[in-house]
Amino acid sequence: MRRVQYERSGGPEVLELVSAEVPTPGPGELLVKVDAIGVTLPVVRKVREQREPIALGGEVAGEVVAVGEGVDGYAEGYRVTGLVFGHGYAEYALLSAAMASPIPDGASAVDAVALVRSGLVALGALDAAKPQEGETALITAAASGVGHLAVQLARVRGADRVIGAVSHLDKAEFVAGLGADEVHAYRQESWGAPADYALDAVGGELLGPALAAVAPGGRLVAYSSGGGTIEAYDLLVGAKSVIGFQMARIFKGQPDLYEQWRQELWQYFASGQLRPAVHAEFALDDAAQAHQVVESRANLGKVVLIP
Repeated sequence: MRRVQYERSGGPEVLELVSAEVPTPGPGELLVKVDAIGVTLPVVRKVREQREPIALGGEVAGEVVAVGEGVDGYAEGYRVTGLVFGHGYAEYALLSAAMASPIPDGASAVDAVALVRSGLVALGALDAAKPQEGETALITAAASGVGHLAVQLARVRGADRVIGAVSHLDKAEFVAGLGADEVHAYRQESWGAPADYALDAVGGELLGPALAAVAPGGRLVAYSSGGGTIEAYDLLVGAKSVIGFQMARIFKGQPDLYEQWRQELWQYFASGQLRPAVHAEFALDDAAQAHQVVESRANLGKVVLIP
């Protein structure tokens, strides 16, 4: 089979396509013939920042072609999606059955990788904000794979006004088309009306402005791998709260909630309330181009690899 990997850290140019053996599923694992792979910013960052090369994991979707010992509920021929921690940029990948989610009829593999993992993060961050009916929501990275779903979910969960913040205003039309009432560039002095809660996917230098855009008594949910710092005084003076959200903690500690969110996402998809957008589909040979799009924050929605 073909697989994308790299031997040294760096930019997208270090990725290479190689031949590899088709893996054999171990206990609790599914062997999936991969039809679509979701490209994420955390994986792109690791390629550039990690000293030692790692397996390119991430979201995959496809058909189960072999089942490991001890797996219940899945068989050959099932269509599934899930998060792979080993090699996922490949024609075949090993997926833990615990991480697998069935793809319902009427949804494609591309729909699945655009919706499930990014949607789980968006929905989890939204739940962490404890949204109330009629509030104003602020979503940073509003055109990203996660952000474009968060914009829609905030409205589904009762937001009266949704504000999107993006790196460039050339993304404004796309974000407005998702249902945002206002779209602002990060460089702008103001991001519109103060928000009751903000979901920040960027971090770094943007964490402070995101907190400043929250109304007194409001909540900021930080779920970015980009880090960042804020001043305690900025919390005290406005009686604001900052909440950290990490999906891994939910998966490990609250599996029932994790499954509830997965079902909720598919229900929203089936009803037309949630529309995952795909910026572009790239062949495995063009994985470097896919990483370049995500790293430069040029994408409108999800970037997908097609083996």
